[in-house]
Amino acid sequence: MNKSQIEYKIRELKMDYMRIQGDIEKLESTGHGTSKAEEMLVQLENELRELNEQLMAAEK
Repeated sequence: MNKSQIEYKIRELKMDYMRIQGDIEKLESTGHGTSKAEEMLVQLENELRELNEQLMAAEK
């Protein structure tokens, strides 16, 4: 991926992350389990970390 593709993917993942956080808040307020959504957040965090590393390498 080139720099602009990485930046675009990071923006997409951040939007997904915010959406899932909102879903977790809704699930918690209704008394439902949040473990699956929390797992998704961890996966997104890992992917964001990797993309940020790629972006830093692309900027050098």
